[in-house]
Amino acid sequence: MKVDVLVAEIGSTTTIVNAFNNLDTNPQLIAQGQYRTTVDLDDVNIGLDKAIENLKNNLNVTELEYNDFLATSSAAGGLKMSVHGLVYEMTAKAAKEAALGAGSNIQNITVGILSDFDLEKLQTNPPNIILIAGGVDYGEKQTALTNMQKVLELNLNIPIIYCGNIANHDDIKYLVNKYHVQDLVSITENVYPSIDVLNVEPVRKIIHDTFEKHITKAKGMAKIKEKVKTHIIPTPGAVMEAAKLLKDNLGDLVAIDVGGATTDVHSVTSGSEEISRILINPEPEAKRTVEGDLGLYVNAKNIFDNLDLNKVSQKLNISIDEVNELFNNIKPIPTNDLEKKFALILCEYATETSLLRHVGDYKNLYTISGAKKMAEGKDLTNIDYVILTGGALTRLPNTENLIKDIIMRNKNKKLLPINNVTILKDNDYIMASAGIISKINPEAALKLLRRSFNVS
Repeated sequence: MKVDVLVAEIGSTTTIVNAFNNLDTNPQLIAQGQYRTTVDLDDVNIGLDKAIENLKNNLNVTELEYNDFLATSSAAGGLKMSVHGLVYEMTAKAAKEAALGAGSNIQNITVGILSDFDLEKLQTNPPNIILIAGGVDYGEKQTALTNMQKVLELNLNIPIIYCGNIANHDDIKYLVNKYHVQDLVSITENVYPSIDVLNVEPVRKIIHDTFEKHITKAKGMAKIKEKVKTHIIPTPGAVMEAAKLLKDNLGDLVAIDVGGATTDVHSVTSGSEEISRILINPEPEAKRTVEGDLGLYVNAKNIFDNLDLNKVSQKLNISIDEVNELFNNIKPIPTNDLEKKFALILCEYATETSLLRHVGDYKNLYTISGAKKMAEGKDLTNIDYVILTGGALTRLPNTENLIKDIIMRNKNKKLLPINNVTILKDNDYIMASAGIISKINPEAALKLLRRSFNVS
């Protein structure tokens, strides 16, 4: 059997493989296969092969060919980045937003000139990509330039992206030639070109390009690259691509993905004019936050430790000892009703906590003329749609009501939606797949998403 496209989503706990046909006419998901991600075996390729075998079984075929093979990955820690800027609330924060929106996990952020301690951390715990920012255009030059030279002197053989003051471009090119790192260094537009202006999209594109080019250097991913014919990007970056595509078609939205290791929240909205007038610092239109402590399997203990076990036992109608036993035997994919109900409780905590960390809030700014109401953080008041994606929110029961309850009990406390929102569930669990398909065929990606959401 031959299909148009295979898309592998290699997650922290589960690997999904989707087969698609008729992308140019009537795009359809024809089957899905899955298997646990085999990071523990130091070879995620094993899990991928097993997921493809599961896909073949679901298609009832022994041979499977494809015209294209795409992949997204958040396995083995996903895309790990370090970010280095001049001032945290300006260039460093802008660079961080660009990196998170591209699907990375930020393992280190520094401001100012890198210290010996900062450099030692880069050597002992190297990221996959280093992002160097600093200075508005034609403003302060020395910090970003010094940081670039210090990093190059470490000879780490790690890709570096420069997205700082464009007045440094010639000096950066000189350093690139001096250290013979033309294949490792990318230079792009300033992520913070002027005060209160964010320019994150060019940096995000470079991050994806760099990830694709250097993915073979990431632990456990070398063999995946051998299979992929065209694109491979971080899974959260693919979800963001899908979210941006949907925003242009549907309207302002927030997408929530509760995973086994992390919970991601993606919002695509400029917010309301009313809030923008009192906003303390600018926010990107497309924003992602990742909560590395909130997952339903790898990081389930972080959630479990914050639950009221008496309430959990009452809700599940079992003893506290049985609740503890449930947790001690937790599975990546729950199999019976009790396990699913328990996973839903974990999912509710992860969803609410992540959403409240993502969204902004009102602040009182005290001036000589008295207190002034201001806003800080991401404004979601104009959101029309909440999209549920990822294994937990698409496969567990009643997650639409869970989201509505979370928004209602927090309404008017933060910059959450003020109007009734429409809940869309990614029933086919293809948002990441559609996001990467959008890089080769955005029209097909949009049709697949609308079908998955049951939107005509």
